[in-house]
Amino acid sequence: MTVKIGLVGTGTVGGGCLDIIASHKDDFRRHYGIDLEIVRVCSRNPEQAVAHGVRDLYTDDFHEILDDPEIDIVIEVVGGTTFAKEVVMGALAAGKNVVTANKALMATSGDEILDLAEKMHREIGFEAAVGGGIPIIDPLKHSLFANEITSVLGIVNGTTNYMLTRMSETGATYDDALAEAQAQGFAEADPTADVDGFDAAAKIAILTSIAFNSEVTMGQVPTEGIRLIAPIDFQVAGDMGYVIKLLAIGNHVPAGIDVRVHPTMVPKDHPLAGVNGVYNAIYVVGDAVGETMFFGKGAGSGPAASSVMGDVLEVARHVQAGIAPWASRATYDHLPLVPMETLSMRYYIRLSVEDRSGVLAATADVFARHGVSIESMVQRGGCGGTGVDLVYATHEALEKDIQEALADIEDLDGVLVDNTEPAVIRIL
Repeated sequence: MTVKIGLVGTGTVGGGCLDIIASHKDDFRRHYGIDLEIVRVCSRNPEQAVAHGVRDLYTDDFHEILDDPEIDIVIEVVGGTTFAKEVVMGALAAGKNVVTANKALMATSGDEILDLAEKMHREIGFEAAVGGGIPIIDPLKHSLFANEITSVLGIVNGTTNYMLTRMSETGATYDDALAEAQAQGFAEADPTADVDGFDAAAKIAILTSIAFNSEVTMGQVPTEGIRLIAPIDFQVAGDMGYVIKLLAIGNHVPAGIDVRVHPTMVPKDHPLAGVNGVYNAIYVVGDAVGETMFFGKGAGSGPAASSVMGDVLEVARHVQAGIAPWASRATYDHLPLVPMETLSMRYYIRLSVEDRSGVLAATADVFARHGVSIESMVQRGGCGGTGVDLVYATHEALEKDIQEALADIEDLDGVLVDNTEPAVIRIL
């Protein structure tokens, strides 16, 4: 039996899928008995279809794919949450299996999509939505199924990890690191989704939903990006025995789910500390398996297409064998999300302040009034003009107390240089 495929989107990932099928179609048939055939390709860019040798299969109307009764699997790789949702929901409603690489869609409408897949007795694969070529969705659903997962955290955005690595290694500023990432093709012209943490928030929403059997959407994830990180932060972090990473964090705690994205100081001996450049890594802790880590390239044509095609082959195998879809979802526990303001942890705080007497005492007094205990304080020059950098490391403190203290410090007259915003890095 030939499993017939319709592809929507011929960009980086879609083109990678076409290349994999063209290169390995005979291998799939010979080694695994899986016979794949691309029968229709939809794109807004016919030249991309021509470049990948599928001119005769091209259409600019995705309904031709949804309405074709012979198509078994629809691959959606256009991105976004509007047109892509129409494609995915339409394909499932038409009785087709779906494979998508769309993290934003699964992080905002995953529950709705899984409900429809279950109702229509069809499969939805989305391994490529998190971690690019790193297998993590399937291990959470299958290999680690016997575990109670207590923690999922990781470096899940290659752009920011590349920038932070360059800032650490070369002393580059945020602006210089961003310009370099853009020049290398690792960052978009508008880098907002990456540098402000939204891409990572979508991914950790998906991971925590699966790991903890409880729906988490992207909008529920407290998110901070890396715009305020400066070279001095890497210098002090190194002296303290840490590296700085943008972490996506999910913990299953007695009160519910603690999920968040923010810059984090990671101990140098932690497995995530050595993950540099555009690489991603996801660290999972289970009650039976203990600590595990999944590492690899998180983006690009090859890695993402590899994950998409892994899902396609698995679904195709089921179609050929007549196997009923494996349960698309577990029964959710509907765990509450733990408000970030109730969390207690250690903090690194940098204030760019006026270089004059009384400033140190004024800021220290504010922390004391809010019950924030200071472990250490370092004063360094380098913020420019008449200012200096005050760097505090705290003992464990409540997020609520930290934020209230910082708000009061920002209200102090003539303390912060040019109304600069305090830089806050949580300590893992």
